[in-house]
Amino acid sequence: MKDKLIIFDTTLRDGEQSPGASMTKDEKLRIAKALERMRVDVIEAGFPIASPGDFEAVRQVAESVKNSTVCGLARALDKDIDRAAAALKNAASARIHTFIATSPIHMREKLRMGPDQVLAQAVHAVKRARKYTDNVEFSPEDAGRSEIDFLCRVLEAVIDAGATTVNIPDTVGYNLPHQFGELIRQLIERVPNSDKAVFSVHCHNDLGLAVGNSLSAVLNGARQVECTINGLGERAGNAALEEIVMTVRTRQDVFPCDIGLDTTQIVHCSKLVSNITGFPVQPNKAIVGANAFAHESGIHQDGVMKSRETYEIMRAQDVGWHTNRMVLGKHSGRSAFRARLQDLGFEFEREEDLNAAFGRFKDLADKKHDIYDEDLLAMVTDAIHDAAQDRLKFVALKAVSETGETPKATIILSVDGIEKQAHAEGSGPVDATFKAIESIVASGCDLQLFSISNITTGADSQGEVTVRIDKGGRIINGQGADTDIVVASAKAYLNALNKALYTPPRTHPQAAAPV
Repeated sequence: MKDKLIIFDTTLRDGEQSPGASMTKDEKLRIAKALERMRVDVIEAGFPIASPGDFEAVRQVAESVKNSTVCGLARALDKDIDRAAAALKNAASARIHTFIATSPIHMREKLRMGPDQVLAQAVHAVKRARKYTDNVEFSPEDAGRSEIDFLCRVLEAVIDAGATTVNIPDTVGYNLPHQFGELIRQLIERVPNSDKAVFSVHCHNDLGLAVGNSLSAVLNGARQVECTINGLGERAGNAALEEIVMTVRTRQDVFPCDIGLDTTQIVHCSKLVSNITGFPVQPNKAIVGANAFAHESGIHQDGVMKSRETYEIMRAQDVGWHTNRMVLGKHSGRSAFRARLQDLGFEFEREEDLNAAFGRFKDLADKKHDIYDEDLLAMVTDAIHDAAQDRLKFVALKAVSETGETPKATIILSVDGIEKQAHAEGSGPVDATFKAIESIVASGCDLQLFSISNITTGADSQGEVTVRIDKGGRIINGQGADTDIVVASAKAYLNALNKALYTPPRTHPQAAAPV
């Protein structure tokens, strides 16, 4: 039998480090349950010491997920490790992932520590984590630029201390595939006790090589890959889970290992993560892009109709395109609505929550003929935002735009439960709307990005608006959806403002160095 390739998903941790991609604990739980349905082996749920909200999110995921291992990240510090252990206390299967930098530049400039100090700290951290769980992962941060002799010393020592997984990160995306694969091969050969731990890789995409580096590592002995849905992550992102999984699955003639995921869940997970984070998937994105299985060339179309294998190396259904797709409409009942949301991972604990969501569904069905899964995802995300006790809430909007006249907008907001109204003019109805909101809120934020996309096909499709704002150097994304683009824009801007003004910032895992 072939080896199993462990899929370690870090969308909820490293993916959330994308500027503006922060998620609430309820949103994290939705994604975690989707990953569990996909049978992801390990879910890195967050960095528990980053904030009270992060701790609660990891704790909630750990208590809710039963069929995947739940992991918490911790710097090589006692307080981090203890906090991660507390968050993971009730997990059916828990892992603590601790790390410290090992490259000369990181040790010298960030840690201000010598190699022997780093080695001792790494061993101490692993031993402390082992007091809480037998499943401990250690990462030498910036391993891709570390000296191999020192890496071998560190890895041997942490494996002796009890690390069961050793992860080799290309933290800054510096490596090339043949170099990175050779590094993994040499580490496995040169570390005397390498057979006592699983070798893992975590590659960033700064040069567009994260997937290539990861797969090269697998061909050279790595048996865990750390990746994210849609390649989400800080800077240029991480290795994309869907590309890793489908490459290994499609090229079984090359890879000496296989994966255990339910690949039909990939597209759903991709859309869910995009919907929650506000990071759209480019149409030509491999596997999950809208054009991934589309053919325009007449020659290609003819070939596919005669034999799919002429131009397609995978079936669209194998990754979740067009599978179990149900179209709802204004005549659909509560049972069909509830059943479809359950299929998409939504459970209603209270009947009043179901009633409220069903009311929103009926309102939408009056505006557009067919309701697709994408509509339901956007609708429920919008409802959850509304139920999250946001201090700024959309009440009503009137926008006027006429050729030759200055566009105008009048908006009514609820601010801490008190309705306030404002009027403004702008270069367009959206600009006027945003100015009206600012006349009430006076946020001091700078708008960095405004993007509109259609959720489904057809002229009656909902528009999904993503905005990105900058509040004192902190980047925040906001999202809103509606059949009226101006209303969707107002909702997206308010969503971002609620996060910017009323959500405390988080600690970045690399922000404060161990001392």
